Parts: sequence; structure tokens; C-alpha cells
Amino acid sequence: MQPSMHTVFWSYLFVALGGALGAMARFALNVFMQRDVAFPWGTLGANLLGCLIMGMLAHLIAHSTWFNEAGIIPDQYRLLFAIGFCGSFTTLSTMVMELNTMLQRNELFYSFTYLFSTLVGGFACFYLGFAIVRSLR
Repeated sequence: MQPSMHTVFWSYLFVALGGALGAMARFALNVFMQRDVAFPWGTLGANLLGCLIMGMLAHLIAHSTWFNEAGIIPDQYRLLFAIGFCGSFTTLSTMVMELNTMLQRNELFYSFTYLFSTLVGGFACFYLGFAIVRSLR
């Protein structure tokens, strides 16, 4: 069954609203954290925090009875927060650009530390977020 135009409109609106909020939050976090130009603390912080939030959302979405009891439609919540907010809050393209900049400056230690911190830290934060919500339920 194909979704109605009304449903499609609201889906795009939820993604757009979440995306705008995520982009503004990432910019604010970057302004707050980026004190040193040698290491991209703002992007790393946004990616790790975004993974933590996504882990929490993943658990909440997987157990949709919570959504039904709260009167929230799970798909709309996923569009707003998981796809919209977290999608624009976290950023792979900026991370790759910053890694390239560090490699161009021959900063091998910083570049590999950043890559490792983002990948392993992101997975750890996702799992931590999932575990936090699971323990609270």
C-alpha cells in the first residue's frame, strides 16, 4: 500500500525539523568544544554524542510499546530524531575532510587517534546508550 500525500508531507517535515535542530546543535557543540585547531574536538564530540543518542533511540524504537503508551507514533519519532536530528548532528564527511587535512600535514598520530576514537568510541557510545535505556526500563 502506498502512503498518502499527507503522510509523505509529514515524514519530510519531521526529517527537516530534526535535521535543522541537529545541524544547529552540531554547530553549537563545535563552537563550544573547538578550542584547538590541531585536533577536531567538536566533530569528535558530535559524532560520539550522536552515537550515544542513536543507541538510546535504537532501544526505544525496538521496544515500541513505550511509544504506544506515550502516544507517540514510532515512525515519526524515528524520522524526527534518528534520521533528522542524528543524521545532521553526526557527520562522516567532515570527519573524512579533517582526517585528510591531518594527513596532508603529516600528523599521523592525530589522524589515527581521531579515526580510532571516532570508530571505536562511536560503537562504544552506541552500545552505552542502548544499555542505559535498557537498564532504565
